[in-house]
Amino acid sequence: MSNKLFSVTAPLMIRTPDGQEHVVAELFEHPQGLLWFELYWHLGDPARTMHVVEGEVRGEGPWRVGDHVLNVLGCHGTNAELAIAFERWRETLLTPGSDYPPPELVAAIARHRGAIG
Repeated sequence: MSNKLFSVTAPLMIRTPDGQEHVVAELFEHPQGLLWFELYWHLGDPARTMHVVEGEVRGEGPWRVGDHVLNVLGCHGTNAELAIAFERWRETLLTPGSDYPPPELVAAIARHRGAIG
């Protein structure tokens, strides 16, 4: 079933219709499709770092939502640049004093942006 996407624990990447690829920091179901947050979203402008993608979730991996494609990030695979960005981000989160919001606050922010759950 396509909504397995929302239970994937491996890092994900998303390719936008213009061909740009991004690591997905946070992913949520949304009534219009899905809501995803970029790496370092909590340090930037929500209008630029949080994105709603409209469309039905299709596929079993890769997944398609509208004109966007999501895949599991191949840490030792095809996109080394994104894998390195993800590892740096994860190291930042593990650093003592990291200002990343706790999971409950992240979920509340996502719900405020219309996420389901």
